[in-house]
Amino acid sequence: MDGRPPLARSDLPIDTVSLARYLLGKVLVRALPEGVASGIIVETEAYVVGDAAGHAFRGLTPRNRSLFLETGHAYVYLAYGTSYMLNVSSEVPGIGAGVLIRALEPLDGIPIMQLNRGIERLRDLARGPGRLAAALRIDRGLDGIDLCREGPLWLSCRDHEPSEIGRSVRIGISRDASRLLRFYLRGSPFVSGPGSLSE
Repeated sequence: MDGRPPLARSDLPIDTVSLARYLLGKVLVRALPEGVASGIIVETEAYVVGDAAGHAFRGLTPRNRSLFLETGHAYVYLAYGTSYMLNVSSEVPGIGAGVLIRALEPLDGIPIMQLNRGIERLRDLARGPGRLAAALRIDRGLDGIDLCREGPLWLSCRDHEPSEIGRSVRIGISRDASRLLRFYLRGSPFVSGPGSLSE
């Protein structure tokens, strides 16, 4: 469909922090009726096993069940009633944890993303998890899908390795807030959050 084959699940580390780093520089691909849109993942956050800030902290529920699937599945939730967030399940089946995809560098289908967001500025199309989901039209209908299989949404790779990876505290949380579980590509203008956290 797109010429970007899905990542093999066997290549994904079965460890939340390792997956958060591994996904940097990979490509998130969205197939839409009007074409394919994609972006390079430039920022992630790990929500590890037992993490008080993670949605799996209180155990399995109908809402968070996708976090407990084998690594490489989508967990999509609505934050603050306004913005969808895309996460990737990150552990073995039955263990709840995930990686939040926080920002993309737009790659393919930029006019589609601009129309979805209602803006033209490239830097702001997918800089932040809510903007990213809006740009790629990601909602709860994609919750639970296999991101290692070509379909409406999947993960793919690029030909070259990412540049230097930075690390910081996570953004916009109050519990377990001091943990250095946010990862980003240093020097990328598409990374979200305050500049002081991305130096």
